[in-house]
Amino acid sequence: MPALACAALTACAAVACGEGSGSAGPPAPTTSATSSPAKDTPAGEQLVLRRRQTGGIAGIGGPGSVPDFSLYSTGRAVALAGSELTEYRLKPDALRRLLDEARAAGLDRSHTVGSDRIADAMVTVVTMGGATTRVIQPESQAGPEARFLKRLDPAGWPASDQAAKPAPYRPAKTAVLAGEAAGTGTVRTWPLDPLSDGVPVAGAVCTLAPSAKVPDAKPGTAWRSEGKTYSVRLRPLLPGESSCRDVA
Repeated sequence: MPALACAALTACAAVACGEGSGSAGPPAPTTSATSSPAKDTPAGEQLVLRRRQTGGIAGIGGPGSVPDFSLYSTGRAVALAGSELTEYRLKPDALRRLLDEARAAGLDRSHTVGSDRIADAMVTVVTMGGATTRVIQPESQAGPEARFLKRLDPAGWPASDQAAKPAPYRPAKTAVLAGEAAGTGTVRTWPLDPLSDGVPVAGAVCTLAPSAKVPDAKPGTAWRSEGKTYSVRLRPLLPGESSCRDVA
């Protein structure tokens, strides 16, 4: 195992790595058509920290959406900015400090910050191992949890903390989430496996395809497959994900 992975796993020994319940909704982020090799996910790499933004009037973060931020035991982080996924690499010492700060902020125990009685409130959900922290209307909170959320923006990480320059995240596979639609606008022929051949996931029918072969599924475009018309959302698989169930 690479030295970075070993050091990072040592730093994460106290963290039971995992993920809370999935979510999703808006159009999937765009990624390069160039796929990463399978070895891009090192053996033993585990999710240690994740942040999702959910709720609001528009109902963002619905089933099948990409998490805003995912951090792994190797020091790798994948973050969503706009419609782009970017990969970062933290040095072992920087990873240890970040996880120590997360524990000091109380994110290693499940709890809720703010009132659950606010309709359509924006909620930031952070998972750390088996713990889930919900911060309701984080911009209105002043506690350690809300203050720590700023640390989960890799764009603000010092270059001295990073083992490599940020780069586009290029997944090997993409989940295609399809639902039957009226198809009143542009209708194109789906070029891959029949969309109906997938499994029910996140309120849609999910199939997997190599990212390099997936067409650009722009919002408003309908797709014809096996005589039926569908709307399609694309969900790039993140490190450690290998099936449609992983995006649920």
